[in-house]
Amino acid sequence: MELLKKERDVVIPGDIIVESMEFLPGRNTFRENEAILSKRVGLVSINGRAISVVPLSGAYIPREGDMVIGKVTDIQNNGWVVDVHAPSDAFLPLAGVKEYIDTRKTSLNRYYDVGDIIYAKVNGLQGTSIYLSMQDIKARKFHGGRLVRISPTKVPRLIGKQGSMINIIKDGTGCKINAGQNGLIWLEGEGMEKCIEVIGLIEREAAAEGLTDKISAMLGVTIDKSQESQEVLE
Repeated sequence: MELLKKERDVVIPGDIIVESMEFLPGRNTFRENEAILSKRVGLVSINGRAISVVPLSGAYIPREGDMVIGKVTDIQNNGWVVDVHAPSDAFLPLAGVKEYIDTRKTSLNRYYDVGDIIYAKVNGLQGTSIYLSMQDIKARKFHGGRLVRISPTKVPRLIGKQGSMINIIKDGTGCKINAGQNGLIWLEGEGMEKCIEVIGLIEREAAAEGLTDKISAMLGVTIDKSQESQEVLE
């Protein structure tokens, strides 16, 4: 086994990260013979046996199972059109909501109206079509609060391994945070301004060493050093 690149090393398309069948290609990587190579410009992420590359920039490309934040832009007879900042709009069908809706008796805008902000799950992809569901336990319609936007490629760093980074921010600011994989972040609480400052720092310095320590000190939060070594980019 020859690991040619370390965790968080910068790679470009075609760079060989490891030459070994003991590792598996993850996101933005591919196998060629026994080697795993990068598809994108980004940072190496090693999670167990999986080798991935976290892009340094790029638009949101939806994946089934993603939680996204979107804005309802249109109401149709069988559901809602939602802007999730992807290459195409998403669609929330009637079958994707928890309640049974009799459209002969009830207007759909009683549930979700144009302009509403929702937290939904990507339930399916078909060609360029994106289908959403509100049946996940985390799905909800937001009331109040504030939206901020970051690069979708920086969302894994904002969340951290097993939610480590986002929990530090919540503890240090008292702000409620819901992060969409599409780069939209919903905030609510008295600590919103501080939270926005921290999120901006993460977007600017996502690849920097010691970022967790820097943010912990900034917020006055003590971190568990035994868990810090487990934090990796996803």
